[in-house]
Amino acid sequence: MQATNTVPHSPAVTSSVDIADWRPEDEAFWKEKGARIANRNLWISIPSLLCGFAVWLMWGIITVQMANAGFPFTPDQLFSIAAISGLSGATLRIPASFFIRLCGGRNTVWLTTALLMIPAAGTGIALQSLDTPLWVFQLMALLSGIGGGNFACSMANISTFFPKRLQGTALGLNAGLGNFGVTTSQLLIPAVMTVGLFGALGGDAIPLAKDSATLIGKIAAGTPTWVQNAGFVWLLLLVPLAVIGWFGMNNLLTVSPSIGSTASALRKVLMLYAIALVMSAIGLYLYLPSGLGVLSGNGMWLVPPLVTLGTLFGMKAVASGEMKASLTKQFGIFRNKHTWSMTALYVVTFGSFIGFSMALPLSITVIFGNTHTFDPATQAWVHAKNPNAPSALMYAWIGPFVGALIRPVGGWISDKLGGSIVTQWISIVLVVASAVTGYVMHLAYQSATPEAYFFVFMALFIVLFAASGIGNGSTFRTVGFVFDKDERGPVLGWTSAIGGYGSFIAPVVIGAQIKAGTPEYAMYGFAVFYAICVVLNWWFYLRRDAYIKNP
Repeated sequence: MQATNTVPHSPAVTSSVDIADWRPEDEAFWKEKGARIANRNLWISIPSLLCGFAVWLMWGIITVQMANAGFPFTPDQLFSIAAISGLSGATLRIPASFFIRLCGGRNTVWLTTALLMIPAAGTGIALQSLDTPLWVFQLMALLSGIGGGNFACSMANISTFFPKRLQGTALGLNAGLGNFGVTTSQLLIPAVMTVGLFGALGGDAIPLAKDSATLIGKIAAGTPTWVQNAGFVWLLLLVPLAVIGWFGMNNLLTVSPSIGSTASALRKVLMLYAIALVMSAIGLYLYLPSGLGVLSGNGMWLVPPLVTLGTLFGMKAVASGEMKASLTKQFGIFRNKHTWSMTALYVVTFGSFIGFSMALPLSITVIFGNTHTFDPATQAWVHAKNPNAPSALMYAWIGPFVGALIRPVGGWISDKLGGSIVTQWISIVLVVASAVTGYVMHLAYQSATPEAYFFVFMALFIVLFAASGIGNGSTFRTVGFVFDKDERGPVLGWTSAIGGYGSFIAPVVIGAQIKAGTPEYAMYGFAVFYAICVVLNWWFYLRRDAYIKNP
């Protein structure tokens, strides 16, 4: 019988940005052209991800300035706006983890970055008037979650361009510099609000109802402020990034062999993001008092799991062919007990980092922006404007900056000592720091001079950010140690999504406890959760007969 030679099927090239031959582990290929292409994609990805984080988390700062500008919303309503973007951003990470294989890297990163123009422009328009209703801001916050979802697809994309020996560096640059989007928004937004950056197109200034500040000093009440620039400013980055991303990035057909036409790939992204946004909106409608409110109060703990399950089943319902097979395979991680242990530990680390980033600015404003005196006649606490109040706009950026800066250190230490032992120590630090922070918040919220406790409060929060930043690196290292190469990607996508719900939980819990007059209870509750995870981490990875000893 005559042997027949079979020729491997090559994926169809449908665009000039498609690359059919990609061999990063081939040294000659890498030196000849691979490194140049990979680095070009990386350095377009980094500012795109930075803008994603900035737009996602801009509400932590915007809500502070909304209060200063006299928007007619209560503190708990402002906290809820920040929490909405947190919930949608975490939920959108679930479908985003599938995008690269289904839709291609360039197609995905370009579209998800370009979509950020919608909440950026919409937020700017909404902030032009004090009469804009609450639901408009809630809608813009929901759409801002697109920036949170972008992390999952951005990391998955960059990992495919580099050889294994360089993936740690490439992913560290992408994630680490991308995380600086939090600090960028907290520094840039207060600065651009002080000038009419866009002239007549940006709209009229709004006089400040309360004192405000930038990094370099305070701004007196009555000063004109262009709060709408908080949304519009991102267009100055997003528009050129969309052009650069469209022409400068690539789809690797060795990773995404069946993306089809560019139009069909973009439709898949829009469809899956739409499912996640709809599920987030349903969850919020059940939670918010302005909706049905049946999950308000303690029912808020049901919102993330219900939205997550709804998104997963919604994706599976519309999936077919390769997409359905990929989803079915990924669902297999839920049968592994280590998926659930690592999910809890990633909530401790990234969930804390992102949650505190969202909640800290408004917490500073509410706790330290007022004096707190007890009126014996009415048996109630009276909160009045504090003339010596520190400004959140001057200090809130420090914690996220430290957390992002120290993240690579966590990975480096974990490579030396082991991921789980580093996670164990930082979790213990989080237990102690969270409990002490709660006590300081208690003292400040019952003081006529709360500013006396501010610098202790900030120092403790910097410890919380530093510990959670180190823990981000250590938990990533543990995932790489515990799971095989087929499970590693799906688990990282899943844990990053659930960890992202910290940006919903922290503002809601802290805001609710401030409203109840007991802000310390929020931090005490977080301390209890961290303590439980200390035991969980020890049981799974550090005890003598651990399931997987690490180290």
